[in-house]
Amino acid sequence: MSDDTRPSLAARAADTALGMAMYAPIALSKALPYHWRIPVMGWLTARVVAPVAGYHTRVRENLAHAMPDLPEDEVRRLMRAVPDNAGRNMAELFSTREFIARTRGARVHGPGLDTVRAAQRDGRPIIFVTGHFGSFNAARIAMIEQGVSMGVFYRKMHNRWFNRRYVAAMAALSEPMFEQGRRGMIQMVKHLKRGGVLAILTDLNAHDGVPLSFFGKPALSPLATAELALKFDAPLVPAWGIRAENGLDFDILVEEPVPATDPVTMTQEVNDRLERQVRERMDQWLWIHRRWKDGTGPMADRGAAQLDEMRRKG
Repeated sequence: MSDDTRPSLAARAADTALGMAMYAPIALSKALPYHWRIPVMGWLTARVVAPVAGYHTRVRENLAHAMPDLPEDEVRRLMRAVPDNAGRNMAELFSTREFIARTRGARVHGPGLDTVRAAQRDGRPIIFVTGHFGSFNAARIAMIEQGVSMGVFYRKMHNRWFNRRYVAAMAALSEPMFEQGRRGMIQMVKHLKRGGVLAILTDLNAHDGVPLSFFGKPALSPLATAELALKFDAPLVPAWGIRAENGLDFDILVEEPVPATDPVTMTQEVNDRLERQVRERMDQWLWIHRRWKDGTGPMADRGAAQLDEMRRKG
């Protein structure tokens, strides 16, 4: 980084202070046994962090946008339950040893398992597609126990101090990891060319995406995952780490691959598959994300133009 783009001392100090504040509850919770630590972090996130950070408002706004007829009592329940699941996820990520020990024996099932095993035998790459639902990290651990070691494509966090610890914790679960961006994309492509396995979360607002339907509303959705699957003849397999009722264990569902057609159709199918899971377990999806933020407006118009161009050529 050049001197003129390096953050000022004040900016770095502020970044560190905020990162330490974000990490403090995680560090303090480690004094607790694992079976208490996870629910305590969920409670703290829902009752303390969420109101201050505006998560309750974000959940309410997203639900009003996507499901305006949802009863008020269910909205209020989700305003607590969604941050609770987010807090549990963060506590699990930073409890590497205990989380792996607890999760490695999770039940793994579903019609996609046979496809995954066949692709492995043939040396073909595999792309698992998932979202911020239940626990993606639980699915990683359980699949590794099944002999499927996957690389991960991730988006770094804005806070640099916290991001360094976040990336280290993610890497402790499995590697390789590929950061969103040009360099990460090049590394990821090489990984797939070698027959590697990759996991991608596709339910964030994608600035380079196209407006596709999610809960009946336009949401910018990235076509790159489907494009990679088609380019490298990799099965595109939705996988979900579903949190059990006890809040500590998981059930891993590996769905049948998305049919290989075209990037738009495949990406819409991924959105539809995730929506079905979310509708069954509303409290397990991260309604905190601004999923529909740019579903309309200049970015959506640019994505729509891209869609029109693809259709003319196709």
